[in-house]
Amino acid sequence: MRFRNKPWAGEKIRQYPQYVISAPETHKGKWHEVFGNNNPLHIEVGTGKGKFITGMAAANPDINYLGIELHQGVLASALDRLIETELPNVKLLNVNAAELLSYFAKNDVSRLYLNFSDPWPKTRHEKRRLTYKSFLALYEQILIDGGEIHFKTDNQGLFEYSLVSFSEYGMLLRDVSLDLHNSGFEWNIMTEYEEKFSEKGNRIYRCEVKYRS
Repeated sequence: MRFRNKPWAGEKIRQYPQYVISAPETHKGKWHEVFGNNNPLHIEVGTGKGKFITGMAAANPDINYLGIELHQGVLASALDRLIETELPNVKLLNVNAAELLSYFAKNDVSRLYLNFSDPWPKTRHEKRRLTYKSFLALYEQILIDGGEIHFKTDNQGLFEYSLVSFSEYGMLLRDVSLDLHNSGFEWNIMTEYEEKFSEKGNRIYRCEVKYRS
């Protein structure tokens, strides 16, 4: 997936430390201090332009949200949305998901969202998929006991692969939808990609999975 280079993005991100946490490793195990409360923390790995996470935060003011995005140009768009909404329960991180253990301790996170992740369709790239077993083990180390992953994609191959990966890891699947927008599921908040793909008639796949306590 290609991302347009935005040379100014890094400087803009640095101008808003109240929204983009500049040294997240210093908050490991004490994210409640960043938000000033003890509300549950949900994170979105690959937050894109921020439509989903700001929508969730607006709908759930008693939950804290962290959007994680590696690409500065994309994160800058999410930052614009956050500046506009001024939601107090959303922060952003410009970090690599593979390094989550540097920023979160066990029990820091109650729920993790994976929305329209890169499918990495070639077999040799399997280990890069965010639902590969090594990532599932990584998430387990920062989630509360019995923590959940909520997963959405328009890619049937990735969805089928992920269902197998979740099952083989011993996770509990629930609310598996092969056509989310025609399933009657309520309170779905769409991402930018989701809007784009659904307008083209693509089916959206979704599931919730839970780690065994």
